[in-house]
Amino acid sequence: MARVRYGARTEAEIAAARTASSKLPDIWSTGVVAVWESDPDAVAAVLPPPLKPTGRPLVRVNISKVDLPGYPLGAGSFAVAAAHDGVEGWYPLVMPMTHERALIGGREVFGEPKKLGEVTVEREGLVVRASLARHGIAFVEVRGAVSGDLPLPEPAQKTDFYFKFLPAVDGSGFDAEPVLVHCVRNEKVRKLERVTGDVVLRESMYDPVADLPVRRLVEITLGEKTTDQRGRVAERVSAQALLPYIHQRYDDPQQILDGPPEGSV
Repeated sequence: MARVRYGARTEAEIAAARTASSKLPDIWSTGVVAVWESDPDAVAAVLPPPLKPTGRPLVRVNISKVDLPGYPLGAGSFAVAAAHDGVEGWYPLVMPMTHERALIGGREVFGEPKKLGEVTVEREGLVVRASLARHGIAFVEVRGAVSGDLPLPEPAQKTDFYFKFLPAVDGSGFDAEPVLVHCVRNEKVRKLERVTGDVVLRESMYDPVADLPVRRLVEITLGEKTTDQRGRVAERVSAQALLPYIHQRYDDPQQILDGPPEGSV
């Protein structure tokens, strides 16, 4: 009988897949990063407990093109500064990806708030433009011009915070206790340039980042970097405390209650 491809994989095949994924070469991306100070009350309002604000109400947008052989990827992240248990990092509100493959792993394994979207990074001479768009709205746009080289930073560790959960089958909350994930990234940079420009936030009912306005622009950079990441469950969190924030993950929170009609297959 010919192999049934939906059938179980052998232990050897599973082991080979794990070995291949653990030996990935460095994958370099070219991206624009903008950081600004925003409204401290707005930053605090988007943080589910037990996350807390840091000493500065910072917001960061990262818009990148990733050099995957034969599979170029656009990847973005819009995040606010946050702290948990003595660790400072970033809490992403939305992470647009241009391909489903990047979307699925991040959401299901780490709890990343990834959504399919359009990611643009363009450079013509010194002029740079980068944007994140969904539903026909470029809800973040970074525009400017390269104004000089910056010294390369040393390799560094950076932490992102995610909440991993499964909405309950009966629509009553969650199927199990949600968990707070610390995702640690080891980042290396091989090129970094200063960009003089601005950040435009456009109104979108799906991605309401305009509620976190640019009060003071800290920096815009254009760089080439590579990262790896490892996640761990930091703690289990209160379902009751997280439920008011569940809409952050979905364009329409009601969609998690949708099920197939009776009698459908």
